[in-house]
Amino acid sequence: MVRSLTYTITEKGTDSIPANIRNKYGLRKGAKVVFLDTAEGIVIVPVTPMPALFGADKTRKELVREMVREIHEGRRREVSED
Repeated sequence: MVRSLTYTITEKGTDSIPANIRNKYGLRKGAKVVFLDTAEGIVIVPVTPMPALFGADKTRKELVREMVREIHEGRRREVSED
């Protein structure tokens, strides 16, 4: 389900992400997002910090990094195809 929320951009070009959206996606102060410019409009995608993806097995870091790259590339492809 797509929900529509309308907000006004400030003079400095900023806006606030509504609390319910921040909570749903775990966006806290300092969180990173990617803005994808598509034919349909702008898509904002949360970026998962790399340290949050690592457990006790540090030898799998590169595998996890590659998986994250593939996920982000897949999201970009999906958005650009729409």
